[in-house]
Amino acid sequence: MNEEYDVIVLGTGLKECILSGLLSVKGKKVLHLDRNGYYGGETASLNLTNLWAMFRPGVEPPKEYGHNRDWNVDLIPKFIMANGNLVKMLLHTKVTRYLEWKCVDGSYVFQNQKGGLFSSAKSVIHKVPSNDSEALKSPLMGLWEKKRCRNFYLYVQDIEVNEPKTWKDIDIMRQPMRDVFKKFKLEDNTIDFLGHSVALFRDDEYIEQPAVDCVKKIALYVESLGKYGDSPFLYPIYGLGGLPESFSRLCAIHGGTYMLNTKVDEILFTDGRVSGIKSGTEEAKAPLIICDPSYVRGLSKVQENGKVIRAICILDHPIPSTNESTSCQVILPQKQLGRKYDIYISMVSSSHAVCSKGLYIAMISTTVETSTPELEIRPALDLLGDVLEMFVQISTIYEPIDDGKKDNLFVTKSYDATSHFESASDEVLELYERITGEKLDLNIEPTDEEEY
Repeated sequence: MNEEYDVIVLGTGLKECILSGLLSVKGKKVLHLDRNGYYGGETASLNLTNLWAMFRPGVEPPKEYGHNRDWNVDLIPKFIMANGNLVKMLLHTKVTRYLEWKCVDGSYVFQNQKGGLFSSAKSVIHKVPSNDSEALKSPLMGLWEKKRCRNFYLYVQDIEVNEPKTWKDIDIMRQPMRDVFKKFKLEDNTIDFLGHSVALFRDDEYIEQPAVDCVKKIALYVESLGKYGDSPFLYPIYGLGGLPESFSRLCAIHGGTYMLNTKVDEILFTDGRVSGIKSGTEEAKAPLIICDPSYVRGLSKVQENGKVIRAICILDHPIPSTNESTSCQVILPQKQLGRKYDIYISMVSSSHAVCSKGLYIAMISTTVETSTPELEIRPALDLLGDVLEMFVQISTIYEPIDDGKKDNLFVTKSYDATSHFESASDEVLELYERITGEKLDLNIEPTDEEEY
C-alpha cells in the first residue's frame, strides 16, 4: 500500500466502482479499498450467512433455506431501466460481458377505486399501462378515461424536445405538467399512475414544474419497454452485487489495485487538500479521493437529508394479483395512502439465482415520514401475504455539503428509496465530469477491437 496513486477510492458501492472503472480506463492509477470482506457496500448481495450475521448476529440461518451458494440477497431494492444511463454505461464499457440479465416480468400499481352504482369501493393491483394500446385494455380506467389516456400517450410519444412544433399548444419548457394533464382532462387516479408508475416520480412536486422533465421520463419508460423484452426493467442474474463486482473487474484489468477487509483510519490532508489515506501503519498517497459517506464521518463533509426504511421479506409464494410473476415491481403512489412519498415493492426469485427454489425475495422501501417507520410500510406488507422472514433496516441519507473541488475529496450520496438506478447514474455522470472536466459520451460505444 505504501505507494503513490492518481486516485484512491474508498468503498465498493456501485457508484464508487463505476468511477474507479472509468478512471482506470482513462489511464489513472487507482487504489480501491473497502472495510468489508465483500464487494458492493450498500449495493452488495449477501449470502445466507452474511445476511443473518448482519441482521441477526449470533443466530444460524434455518437449514431448510438451503445452501449459501443459492442466495444473493440485495441490501437495496433497485431495478435497471432498459434504456437508462446505467445500461448505457454498461454498454459503453463492455461490462455487460461479465453479467447475465433477465427482464422483470411486470410493473404494477396499487390503486383505491371508487364504488359505483353496482360495485363497492376497493383497493386493487393492476399492471401499469405503458403505451397507448395498453391504455385501452387497462382495468385501471373506465371506457372514456382509457381513450383520454391513449390520446395522452400518443401526444407524449410524438414530442421531440428540440422541436417546439411537436409540443402542439403547450410550451413544455415553461408550462407545468399540470397543464398537460388538464389538456387531456385526465382523472386524478390516472395522473397518479402516470406520474408515479410510468414517470417514476416519488412525490407530486413534478406537477407544478416544467412539463419537459415528466415528458422525458415517460419517454424513457416507453423506450425501455421495447428495448430487450416486454418489460422496461432489467435485473442481473445473481443479484445487484454483480454490478459493482463487474466494474471492479474492469478497473483491475486496467491496472487498478483492490484491497478488501482494509480499515481506513484517516484521510490525510496537506495544505487543505487530500494527500492520501492511512490504514494501520501504512499510508497510500494520492491527490484525489472518492468515497461513500461512511468514510467521512467527523470531517464535516456530509449532511443528513432524511431516512429510508427497507424491509427484506422472504416469501414462499409470488405477490398476489401479479399474475404469478417470478419478478415484478409494485408501486403504491403516495396519494393513494395519504403520504408524501411513494412506497415501492421489488420482488425477485429463484429464477434469478438469488434464493432457493420455490422461494421469493420481496423488498419494500420508502422515505421515512414519521417516528414509526415500520408502521408506514404496513400497506405494502399487507399486499405480500404471509412472510417467512423479514429483515428491516432504517438508514440515514447523507449528501455531500460541497462539490469536492476545493479539497479534491469527492463524496457520493447515499442511495434513495427509488426503485431504479437512474438518479444514481446521473450522479455518477455528474461526478465524472466534475473530476475529469469532460462529459462521458454515452453515445460512443467501443468497438470489438478496443480493450475496454
